[in-house]
Amino acid sequence: MKFEPYPFEKLNDLLKNIVPNPNYAPSVLTIGEPQFETPAFIQNRLCDDAYLLKKYPKTSGEENLRTAQRNFVQKRFGVELRDDEIIPTFGTREVLFNFPQFLLFDKENPVMAFTNPFYQIYEGAAIASKAKMLLMNLNESNNFKPEIDEKELSKCDLVIINFPNNPTSSVLTLEELSKWVKLSLKHNFVLINDECYSELYTDAKIPSLLEASMNAGNYNFKNILVVNSISKRSSAPGLRSGFIAGDKNILKEYMNYRTYIGCASPLPLQGAAAIAWSEEKHVESARKIYKKNFALAKEILGIEMPKATFYIWLKVQNPLEFTKKLYEEYNVKVLPGEYLARENSEGENPGKDFVRIALVEDEEKTRSALTRIKECLA
Repeated sequence: MKFEPYPFEKLNDLLKNIVPNPNYAPSVLTIGEPQFETPAFIQNRLCDDAYLLKKYPKTSGEENLRTAQRNFVQKRFGVELRDDEIIPTFGTREVLFNFPQFLLFDKENPVMAFTNPFYQIYEGAAIASKAKMLLMNLNESNNFKPEIDEKELSKCDLVIINFPNNPTSSVLTLEELSKWVKLSLKHNFVLINDECYSELYTDAKIPSLLEASMNAGNYNFKNILVVNSISKRSSAPGLRSGFIAGDKNILKEYMNYRTYIGCASPLPLQGAAAIAWSEEKHVESARKIYKKNFALAKEILGIEMPKATFYIWLKVQNPLEFTKKLYEEYNVKVLPGEYLARENSEGENPGKDFVRIALVEDEEKTRSALTRIKECLA
């Protein structure tokens, strides 16, 4: 297997011979990792449960975690899941990598489609599954929403979409998601929405593909799956708590597969995750911080405020040179958009005119970094 270098490796290579301006404090806006303390009540529960390290965890997850995650889905999206319609996972990175391998194993000449730019795990999973990749470009002309080519989709075994989207911050409406549900049934492909940013909305709540499945009359979620994570909503990526939910017939066999891959979450992490999934006040506080950061970006850079995530997909002239200049003269790191995308069959890379900026710091640091970016743009 031959995997592409990760975007951050490419960035390190781009900047390796550059000495940043020491007159500025370093500002790293490249990775989507919240730079805030994990709430104390989560940390305390983790410490209280440390004695449980002496026990093996269940691959299926403990009942308190499964219940907390089902309750989250019910309260947030109004969807009541049965116990066999959800599986706790060790974050979402592992499931997004190994689920395609499970699903596509018995397919001859498997075909996997996903939005472009993308979270690089999608591409890695396609490579590991020996699947042909179809890239659905997100660009200004389609308002950063995937254009639907039914002829191409009819060839697919698996389609992954990611809304709210990393890195473009675009969202899909309930009606748009419902259209995707109907396409998955019409052409019989499995559809996954990566919903890891669903809780970081700035105003209106963002719908889930599970809601869309119900809205489309697909009440048993046939062909429909979602993944979600606690990492962004609770500033707790180290808890590695996520889930995959939807079609019980697919999940039954996937659960059998998971018993072999050794990805059960340690019991102290499960206990801490369960109370994090169950509490919303800390998430409301996080949303206010990210919304305030977006407001700063609107004030300083003149951008339109995104509806979700904590990313700015900023169009600049010559992004690679801009990235180098910004680091050398202002000690700010951003990520060139082309590193997060690939050329499609028409030779188009939808990230080539952009940089991704992750607004994951506090207000003071964010204002300083954005001001430096504005000066560099000028």
